[in-house]
Amino acid sequence: MMAGAEASVGRAAGWMAGWLTLMVVIAVAGREASRELSVFQIMLLRSTLGMAMLWPLVHAAGGLGAVQTRRLPQHVLRNTVHYAAQYGWFVALTLIPLAQVVAIEFTMPIWSAALAVLFLGERMSGLKWLAVGLGLVGVAAIVRPRGGELDAGQLIALVSALGFAVSVVLVKSLTRTDEAVAISFWMLVVQSAIGLVPALWVWHWPSATTWGWVVVVAFCGTYSHYCFARAMRHADATVVVPMDFLRVPLTALVGWLAYAERLDLFTAAGVGLILAGNALNLLRAPVGRR
Repeated sequence: MMAGAEASVGRAAGWMAGWLTLMVVIAVAGREASRELSVFQIMLLRSTLGMAMLWPLVHAAGGLGAVQTRRLPQHVLRNTVHYAAQYGWFVALTLIPLAQVVAIEFTMPIWSAALAVLFLGERMSGLKWLAVGLGLVGVAAIVRPRGGELDAGQLIALVSALGFAVSVVLVKSLTRTDEAVAISFWMLVVQSAIGLVPALWVWHWPSATTWGWVVVVAFCGTYSHYCFARAMRHADATVVVPMDFLRVPLTALVGWLAYAERLDLFTAAGVGLILAGNALNLLRAPVGRR
């Protein structure tokens, strides 16, 4: 549990609104950029351009002194896991519909909630478990794997979800000592170092149009994680993560508008369950945490 001025579900929800918007946009931009570029190259450009985009926040926070950390090994671990998960996420975008990628990703909250309880000492009330459960049932209604089996894209997305869950818990741990700008800074530095060699191996210069999509990916990737880290400072992971369920219906809508991806009654039912889980999680939060 968080205490004092830092604990505020309302503030966490505000930062999560920024996260949601940027993550929906990056799904479209990532798919478009991958039509021409390798995922390794997209991820390297995302990180290197992101460092320039993040600099105004670093400068406003006090310069390089604001990103000093005593927990560099934890940053390296978190970003190694996140890089692998993010790679899988981008690959899945090229294989299955947008809504399915994001929906499968939302097996992540159950993993992150369990990990937060085990390693961060957070508590899961019955209502929180119900909120997560409703969201996961909604995800299952949207995905509906054929014959009970996942295809390659769905399996890659599922493994990525587990990686994201580990990353979420590590971010929550890092917010106890490091500011959001430092967490974002080290994400970009570490992931640039990890991705340099594989990206150069497949490098070719993007067209002007693809450069535009890459810049969008870099902006959204940089500031989405800043928003997420700020949200984590205001509420427990078990409160923040279920808010992210809203990304499923939002991405389904964008997939329908941009790519004519199918929206059916099962999708509508799944969206309804996800929204119900979010409402339950937010409206029933203890008064002292608002």
